[in-house]
Amino acid sequence: MSQALETVVNETAANPQWSVLWLHGLGADGHDFAPIVPELLRPHWPAIRFVFPHAPMQPITINNGVPMRAWYDIVSMDFRSRADASGVDASVRALDALIDAEVARGIPVERILLAGFSQGGAIILSAALRSTRPIAGLIALSTYLPDPETAIKAAIADGARPPVFMAHGAQDPVIPQVIAADTAQRLTAAGFPLEWHSYSMAHQVCAEELQALGDWLDARFATA
Repeated sequence: MSQALETVVNETAANPQWSVLWLHGLGADGHDFAPIVPELLRPHWPAIRFVFPHAPMQPITINNGVPMRAWYDIVSMDFRSRADASGVDASVRALDALIDAEVARGIPVERILLAGFSQGGAIILSAALRSTRPIAGLIALSTYLPDPETAIKAAIADGARPPVFMAHGAQDPVIPQVIAADTAQRLTAAGFPLEWHSYSMAHQVCAEELQALGDWLDARFATA
């Protein structure tokens, strides 16, 4: 993943004051969450640049090596060891490059939010534990922290602890809610201010979730 990631960009108005970097899930691409922007926006919000990167194509072990867009290989069904660590590292570096690009475009790091669904959420959570950059917040949807014990132990002691919006489906067959709840507990114990939401849904996003996310974003914009 040495080359810059291709992205889908949606600016809600001229001269964006904020950026949201939103990573998709396994097998999707940057177009997957772009349609959510109109549903999420509120009239009084500042101008925002939404950046939806495409993950690179790579073979996925548990899918018989079939190539698809992915932020890391899935090597087993065990959530403690399912994520290919080198792939996670590469995606964290690629995300860092996207943050650098937004800063270079004039967006202060304090006005950059990281969002991710499923695999994409795993990357933003992994990145946050390794960073000292005071980003505005993390949006972790239907996701979990890969290799949580190692990740928490390796976390930068004086690193940033941005606020987290974390939401999950109680009937999620892909990432059981108990796995996500464990991640939420670990992040809270590590010092992240975390807001947890559970919905009666599977591995997806629902209208109630977007409403709650909009309220959470309101609070971020209001304090800037």
